[in-house]
Amino acid sequence: MKDHDLSFDEFDEINNPRPEECDFDRVVESAISRRGFLSVLAVGTATFLTGTSALTGRADAAADRFGFAQVAANGNDDITLPQGFTSSPVVNWGDPLWSDAPEFDWSVRGTAEQQKMAFGDNNDGMSIMTVGDKTVLVINQEYTNRDIANAHRESKLPETDDDVLKGMLAHGVTIVEIAETDSGWGVVKDSPLNRRITPQTEMDITGPAAGHDLLKTAADATGTKTLGTWNNCANGETPWGTYLACEENFNGYFRSADKDMEVPAALKRYGVGVDDWGYAWAQIDDRFDISKTPNEPNRAGYVVEIDPSDPTSTPKKRTALGRFKHENADVVINKDGKVVVYMGDDERGEFLYRYVSNGVYSAGGSTDDLLVDGTLYAAVFSDDGRGKWAELSEAATGMSAAEIAVHSRIAGSKVGATTMDRPEWVTSNPNKAEVYVALTNNKNRGIKPNKGGDETPVGGPNPRAENKYGQIVRWMPDNEDHTAEGFDWNIFVLAGNPAVHSDDKAGTPNVNAGNMFNSPDGIAFDSKGILWIQTDGNYKNEGDFEGHGNNQMLAADPETGEIRRFLVGPVSCEITGLSFSPDRKTMFVGVQHPGEKGFASHWPFGGDTVPRSGVVAIKRDDGGVIG
Repeated sequence: MKDHDLSFDEFDEINNPRPEECDFDRVVESAISRRGFLSVLAVGTATFLTGTSALTGRADAAADRFGFAQVAANGNDDITLPQGFTSSPVVNWGDPLWSDAPEFDWSVRGTAEQQKMAFGDNNDGMSIMTVGDKTVLVINQEYTNRDIANAHRESKLPETDDDVLKGMLAHGVTIVEIAETDSGWGVVKDSPLNRRITPQTEMDITGPAAGHDLLKTAADATGTKTLGTWNNCANGETPWGTYLACEENFNGYFRSADKDMEVPAALKRYGVGVDDWGYAWAQIDDRFDISKTPNEPNRAGYVVEIDPSDPTSTPKKRTALGRFKHENADVVINKDGKVVVYMGDDERGEFLYRYVSNGVYSAGGSTDDLLVDGTLYAAVFSDDGRGKWAELSEAATGMSAAEIAVHSRIAGSKVGATTMDRPEWVTSNPNKAEVYVALTNNKNRGIKPNKGGDETPVGGPNPRAENKYGQIVRWMPDNEDHTAEGFDWNIFVLAGNPAVHSDDKAGTPNVNAGNMFNSPDGIAFDSKGILWIQTDGNYKNEGDFEGHGNNQMLAADPETGEIRRFLVGPVSCEITGLSFSPDRKTMFVGVQHPGEKGFASHWPFGGDTVPRSGVVAIKRDDGGVIG
């Protein structure tokens, strides 16, 4: 496999291999059987088992609750939806946002000049937001498929400076006004709200790490200003109208001209090494060369707050929310008015985090300090269905507040946080005090420690060794108080393949041959309290994944545990990003990296066209409310 075909996880495995761990033999030996798995699952999960025991005979109730008939898994190069629903494209990689910008160039996949005025690549988390009477799409542009973007080059990699810059400008965030006409939803070109935020956009650094020596560089001696955001995975939004972009695999963009450089342990913990992921940004910008700017990686890996209503506003990196491979940021206003933000660190064996503000939110009041002044915690799960939030304090970690903000993973290790199976999206139920996290998979569970040397034993919320399929875990804070130290937890679903396996790999009872899936990633609730599950997993449709088909989106009822497949995406894509129009009659869904790793996709335009990530609008044919 060529380097540019590697996923970020595969890249990290090769360039920063975890140490082997011989003491895990006892853990692997105790890996649970199907019977043992169910008995362990029963501890603290009575609600789940009671709900799913009533699945038989509930088809009519499910139809009423979900409002659609399940679609079958498939490998089609298209969007598959239930009868009565239709999708249409809204915007795709390379579409111009202004009328004086050139159209997408199919032959060379655009130039840097074209890309800076166009929709970026590989869209991920997104929000539909209202600014005055305008509908605005704010969306992450996570990364680029280098072999697709540079298909006109023999190497399938960026070769010229313009190639490199084009790839750089395809990253970041896009803010674009959209509107619905008789022909469907589309971009409002030349809207004063349209904006591209890229790795070259000036940003403020705020919070406990601002001004610290770890963040100072020759270009910014104050440690309070930085350029850009990239590899933004999922997102969040605040009740005061701002968007939270979450920096994930920032490490893959740094390299060293000195291949003999001894990379500091603190950078290795985050996957920074002497080689990059093939983007070659250091070719045009020295800040991505760690032999010249060793502090630059410390200025990436944060949650970035953006005001979509003001195109002149400066985005702010919120270091109080920690530095790690952020997946998303789920914001909850607690009953006492404090702002609580739940976040996952999407890497094998890393942690789940919570931030609690010191101040309280009041509609119309000042929000300046709500994501600046607060406390960060990491989750500790016990096998008995209980858990607690361990404060990442100076007393508990021996680290300063700034060091905790910059080296949050190290702080989490010091307080004994539970190593998780790649925490992806976190989402809170709008109807009750409970929160869900998608743990997408972890082939190293029970085999290797994480990069910090923390063990990854089988048990608790991570009950399977060499976890191929993933699971969704939920927790309920004590006294319905999101600031409480303790919580109860249970497993909502273990994904699996009951058509192939009869042990724990078959999944929980709410997974069957008709709705099976792997690698839950994006999760979000709609206004009716339905949990939507999006997948980013194995789509080869063979072996352990036979019958799974392409990546998909499912709907789940949190009260009964029932799960139903709603959508199947095109070839080798990820389904990611979910939001709704203000009237809830349109569902917006993202399709990322169709045609990756050499799989033949021509979505969305068919024929011999190049695959292009993008957003689709889904509507009911009867014009009814969808979410």
